[in-house]
Amino acid sequence: MPLLLRILKLLTLSAAFLMAGAQQLGLTFDDGLNPDTEPHAPRWSAQILAGLRQAELTAMAFPSLARTGEGQGLALIRQWAEAGHAIGNHTASHRSLSLPSITLAGFIADVDRTDAVFGSYPNRVPLLRFPYLKEGNSVERRDGMRAWMQAHGYRAAPVSIDASDGYYDQVYAAHIAKGDTDRASRVKRAYIQHLLDRASYYEALAVTTLGRSPAHVLRLHTNQINADALGEIVAAFRARDWTLVNPCIAFDDPLYARQPETLPAGETIVWALARQAGHAGLRYPAEDSTDEAPVLCAQGLLP
Repeated sequence: MPLLLRILKLLTLSAAFLMAGAQQLGLTFDDGLNPDTEPHAPRWSAQILAGLRQAELTAMAFPSLARTGEGQGLALIRQWAEAGHAIGNHTASHRSLSLPSITLAGFIADVDRTDAVFGSYPNRVPLLRFPYLKEGNSVERRDGMRAWMQAHGYRAAPVSIDASDGYYDQVYAAHIAKGDTDRASRVKRAYIQHLLDRASYYEALAVTTLGRSPAHVLRLHTNQINADALGEIVAAFRARDWTLVNPCIAFDDPLYARQPETLPAGETIVWALARQAGHAGLRYPAEDSTDEAPVLCAQGLLP
């Protein structure tokens, strides 16, 4: 083989090796926004879309009719679809499959109702994001829903990285409402660090549990703090050498086809597999305000 071709082959193999070892991350956004109940919803949605466009990123939205409403909020989701972002299913009523008050049949009806609304939207994909990441508290519910999805061409859309963005958004919004822009800015910085920390945690847990770094999927929500911070979030991850990818590509990683046997079912897919493997020290629920309130309190950032 000529020397030049050998060099080119080595360079190609080296590039493939580096890409295979790179940390990859897809951004997904849950819930949607309802202008009928939140007057700033159109602006926040437009900010997130603009941030994605400026970063040259394709994301995925998982709207729930309970959070979008059935009026102007649907038009916002159509804007996401027409901008090229995939649209999944987050159920109509946003109720946990582990609730005693909801039956498996009722949960499936929620999925069908959402399909009836968004099924004709551009870039609609048959991926289901379970509300609260709860996939059932019994074998009957968990496996019954898995059987229904397989029979109807659906796949679950779990996440590998979760965070407490809902809690940070509440604290951030409280400071904004009081006009305390200094504390709001400090909360935003703390939030971005929180996302990086959570990503590092789940990446390490994945490598320990799977023996490799998967293509990760991060769950965010369509809220004020993500609207205001998205550009900084993207920049922070890229500065840490994360490669941001289309979530549709990330969901092709074999990780997301796995079905942990844990009960209650759900949480992040990495967390569930680690629990199934007997990994010690996993907190439950994995992400909520319990662990984040002391962090913000120590910094004097609670309202």
